[in-house]
Amino acid sequence: MRDYLRLLRFSRPYFRLLILSGFCMGVVSLLDVFRLSAIVPVIDRIFTNREITFGAAKFPPFVKGLLAGLNQRSPLEVLRLLLLVIPVALVIRAFFEFLQSYLMSDVGQRVIRDIRGCLYNKMQQLSLDYFAHRRGGELISRITNDVNLIENAVSYALTDLVYQSFELAFFSILIFMINWKMALICMVIPPLVGWPMTVVGKKLRSLSRRAQEKMADLNSFLIETISGVRIVRAFCMEKKEISRFQGMIQDYYRIAMKAVKRTILLGISTELIGVFIALFVLYFGGVMVVEGRISFGVFALFMAALLSLIKPIKKLSQVNSINQQALAASRRIYEILDVVPTVKESSGALPLLAFQDSIVFDNVWFSYGHEDMLKGINLKVKKGQLLAIVGPSGAGKSTLLDLILRFYDPTKGCILIDGCDIRSFRIGSLRKHIGLVTQETILFNDTVKANIAYSCPEASQDEIERVASEANAHDFITRLPLGYDTVIGDRGIKLSGGERQRLAIARALLKNPEILILDEATSQLDSASERLVQEALNRAMVGRTVFVVAHRLATVRNAEKIVVLDKGQIVESGRHEELLRSGRLYQRLYQLQELVPTNFE
Repeated sequence: MRDYLRLLRFSRPYFRLLILSGFCMGVVSLLDVFRLSAIVPVIDRIFTNREITFGAAKFPPFVKGLLAGLNQRSPLEVLRLLLLVIPVALVIRAFFEFLQSYLMSDVGQRVIRDIRGCLYNKMQQLSLDYFAHRRGGELISRITNDVNLIENAVSYALTDLVYQSFELAFFSILIFMINWKMALICMVIPPLVGWPMTVVGKKLRSLSRRAQEKMADLNSFLIETISGVRIVRAFCMEKKEISRFQGMIQDYYRIAMKAVKRTILLGISTELIGVFIALFVLYFGGVMVVEGRISFGVFALFMAALLSLIKPIKKLSQVNSINQQALAASRRIYEILDVVPTVKESSGALPLLAFQDSIVFDNVWFSYGHEDMLKGINLKVKKGQLLAIVGPSGAGKSTLLDLILRFYDPTKGCILIDGCDIRSFRIGSLRKHIGLVTQETILFNDTVKANIAYSCPEASQDEIERVASEANAHDFITRLPLGYDTVIGDRGIKLSGGERQRLAIARALLKNPEILILDEATSQLDSASERLVQEALNRAMVGRTVFVVAHRLATVRNAEKIVVLDKGQIVESGRHEELLRSGRLYQRLYQLQELVPTNFE
């Protein structure tokens, strides 16, 4: 129950709509009872022209008065009355049915909109370490597939839960008023149905969770193979990937059919139990009609009301199945919503207005899991200085830069800007002062203009063209089919590596940051592209404090300061010539690159 109430928490803002919808359902259910009750005068007064006899039925006085009035009218008068009243009742019922259906659908759509918004908002707040342990396809599945299951619970299942409960209550009251003894016999139905609903419900929740996990696997697989289609084709792995996909969808099919089988069996068994009870009552009711204790019309109403109980009971069993699936989805969604980000903004955080003096790493340690990635880093970078960070792969170079942006926080020690711990600044204001160009260029399936203006959407065309020129990108952009309005495809697939990198530089320049971080920005380019990108970077670095992670040491020989990282520690620091003379790691790395060409001309 606690999980279900937590699931319904998303519908709390729309409580008034739910109440209004519930009222409409109550009206519809009452009119269902009225519509069914019309069977009594139709049979007893119109078709057989006999008096309506209700024996020991416990109807309210106004109902008894109505039945007595019908007994006093001729069959033709009763027919005319019904032809007048029933259409009006049906029109009113149709109006309220439309209203409740529309309101519940509206609530369902609002809820999934809110859940998806909350999930995406939460994902934007989570620290990068969370995404390191999660597959993109799995997270997408939670926003799409899992949320759809919750919509079924909030919209359709909640509708049936309220509406069918009204139906169950009103028809139960009706059969008790007609004959409480026979009605009491019918009360054996709920416990007979409740037990299998509970057992099957637990199994359905487990199956639903497994199905959702399989769907997450499918999403991850599709993202990987579609984005990596060139590698799949290059290594002739199409048949293997097709085979893997067929295996995954077969696993999902098996789990889904297990859930379908249990849901169908539950509905059928519920219906069969109801039919057997109806047959049992048919005998006792038939005896009462033969003996004249009740009229045939009243007995027909009892049987019709009893059979009408089967539908709500069956529907409620299906509601249980839907809710169990939704509860499994809800837990997966709350697994994200309940995560506490490791990088948090303090309540008293202040804006970073300007960078004026220096950035200091004060005994900074950083652990990733149980492994120390950085160990006791002490470093000072003055404003306007260019710092190059070099070292073998896995030394912690990119991690060091990630700490400046607060993608992660140090495990021990602190990073200071102008003497203040960066954790005392608002995260957004800190990052506004920092521009980033990475080895893996991330562009969006949008126009060239929109990608450059990503950090500054209000930028004018002149400003965009200016930074594009500074990034050596303007010439190739003007050669594109629609120039700056050309859509570059998913991740900029329509552009070359060098062109994508120059767009990334233009994007960073438009932000006009005081601090510029270049994380191996030219490591994957050919010589011609590297020359153009390096020229753009040289212009971008003028007047800024720059952190450069360099794979090719020749590109940082003019840096004012070079630090060499190895196994998370600074093992050397100085200028290029000093480090070459040291005879240590830097010299060995440099000599190795001089011997082995890093570009194919």
